[in-house]
Amino acid sequence: MKVILAQPRGFCAGVVRAIEIVERAVATHSSPVYVRHEIVHNRHVVDELKAKGARFVRELDEVPDGAITVFSAHGVARSVQEEARTRGLATFDATCPLVKKVHKEGDRYVRQGRALVLIGHAGHPEVEGTIGQIDGPVHLVQTAADVDALSLSPDTPIAYVTQTTLSVDDTRHIIDRLRARYPDVAGPDTRDICYATQNRQTAVRDLCLMVDVLLVVGARNSSNSNRLREIGEELGVPSFLIADAGELDFDWLRNAGAIGLTAGASAPEVLVQGVIDRLREHGPVDVSTLDGVEESVHFNLPSELLAPAN
Repeated sequence: MKVILAQPRGFCAGVVRAIEIVERAVATHSSPVYVRHEIVHNRHVVDELKAKGARFVRELDEVPDGAITVFSAHGVARSVQEEARTRGLATFDATCPLVKKVHKEGDRYVRQGRALVLIGHAGHPEVEGTIGQIDGPVHLVQTAADVDALSLSPDTPIAYVTQTTLSVDDTRHIIDRLRARYPDVAGPDTRDICYATQNRQTAVRDLCLMVDVLLVVGARNSSNSNRLREIGEELGVPSFLIADAGELDFDWLRNAGAIGLTAGASAPEVLVQGVIDRLREHGPVDVSTLDGVEESVHFNLPSELLAPAN
């Protein structure tokens, strides 16, 4: 059985930082550490952090007064931050720096007097956090058709920002529709789009030229993992999203000469290796890695957590 691994795959720098924030907070504080929402969208990561002592909650009203609280990598609205301050909660913000960059860009555009359009998925925690960080109305669009439904006059100066788990390719047609309808449009340079999202999608496009089946390791509620599977399908390759090796169905692999294997940005490498081990239970596996980008991005931890954890 031939298995080709995508490069890059799995954890991005923002996810690594968020997980380390929780681990260090738990290790350096004797009192319980509460995490609002899943720190990243992966059940295995959440379960490991629970085993180390982290307690996950949906909202801050589940956190005792004065307790240590971590905000997830997706970011939160200012109202959540204010509630934490009012209640005296000691907080660590694990929001991905690239998500924070979107918040700052959105605020800058609003201060310039532009109507702000956010390209993203309704209900996603990052989208809700971004809307809650902007001092002004935010118009959410998910498709090019949503652009046509905007109530803004064509002479309105507008600007757009995007959910970080969408790539340039995902948003290009929406941006093109915005530019066609509104003469005065501002937006971030394509280099400002999340590097990890773009790199993983590019790797999957390259991988799909070489394989008969694509397996994506990631959670059902992970936007970027779902998009990797969708790209495979768009390219005509049968593609399947699995949380771990236990969800692998060998009927998918029947008559497949080569299997492509990748992972979403919040899926740990151990889950990828678990899939390979499962495949080996059915015979020899020849594993190779596709040439691709070697990521070296690193995001600093909050200064309060820089001391080595015990």
